[in-house]
Amino acid sequence: MRLRLLLLALGAFAMGTDTMVMAGILGRISGDLGVSVPAAGQLVTVFALSYALLAPVLAAVTARWPRRRLLLVALTVFTVANALSALAPDYPTLLATRVLAAAGAALYTPGASAAATALAPPERRGRAIATVLGGMTVATALGVPLGTYVGRADWRLTMWLVTVLGAVALLGLAAFLRELPAPAPSVGLRERMAPLRDRRVLGAVATTFTFFVAFQSVYIYLGTAVRPATGGDADRLSAVLLATGVASVAGSWLGGRAVDRWGVRKVLLVGSTIAIACFAALPWLGRTMPGTFGYALLVPLAGWSISVAQPHRLASLNPGNAPLLLSLNSSALYLGMAAGGTVGSLAIALLGERWFPLAASALGVAALVLAAGTTRPAAATGKARTGTPAPDPVKSAAG
Repeated sequence: MRLRLLLLALGAFAMGTDTMVMAGILGRISGDLGVSVPAAGQLVTVFALSYALLAPVLAAVTARWPRRRLLLVALTVFTVANALSALAPDYPTLLATRVLAAAGAALYTPGASAAATALAPPERRGRAIATVLGGMTVATALGVPLGTYVGRADWRLTMWLVTVLGAVALLGLAAFLRELPAPAPSVGLRERMAPLRDRRVLGAVATTFTFFVAFQSVYIYLGTAVRPATGGDADRLSAVLLATGVASVAGSWLGGRAVDRWGVRKVLLVGSTIAIACFAALPWLGRTMPGTFGYALLVPLAGWSISVAQPHRLASLNPGNAPLLLSLNSSALYLGMAAGGTVGSLAIALLGERWFPLAASALGVAALVLAAGTTRPAAATGKARTGTPAPDPVKSAAG
């Protein structure tokens, strides 16, 4: 099981690198293809929006597919798309290949999380999901710096690096991943979309979206928030971002264990509370390097713990429709990432460069309220009346 989870994580690592490394090579792309840096930046936006829109659609269309085939097809599409990106002769072609790569990622990431839950026993599913999602967090700490370094002379080399990573994951899963338990019996599209009428599902998706808008609205402009501490020095900021990446890996790892031990509800409430406090304190923390590093360590720990808890929560609500539900969570996450930049810039315009993280704190409170209201244990009343533990078949959804 461990090898298969690591191969699933390798695929997630490739996709995490592909998602985030563009920011490090936009200048090279701009110069090579003769477009402005803002235009090159639209490659990131197009990828995120394509992923968000395609994930639930592809999950519904492929609901009848065996999970092994789904993962292999997704990795094939992703790998071919990145090879085409590396060969793209002009900007429009590169833009089209980013949409194709997003389609592969949108199909793979929810499928890999669902596969992790199928491979692991119930008491270890949090850790299994954390292993797969750990590929995304390791991409933040390792893949992005590596991809940026490789592409310092030619951005196409970065695309070839991602292509190789995707190909290795594809070959490994083709060789070692046996067929997984079949998804839910084939039904019509209307029946497949029925889980979307579940208040718990909508609450979970809304929580993911709101929290990641808050998180990204600060992360994208972190250099601005901590400029009093770094003095605008690139090396100091790089050290802060490295600390953020390492803490993201730790948050994913610890989050899986926390979910298995204490349940989703507690992880969501505690993680959100820590993040809210850090957002609110950043106007003061960002004035010194020790305070800045404290923020850079605590917020990713909390944020990636929440990132592990949310897919576990959704998969537990309706295991038969896990790929669809996880695709919705992924869509909400990527939409949050896309919206975070706009919200952050508006917050800076309204509140100023020092105080704009307070807007993220307010959004964090909204996410906390959503999480608290939609994960309330249904059996709590019965437990209080009888004085005996009530059964909790969906511990991860109810906490």
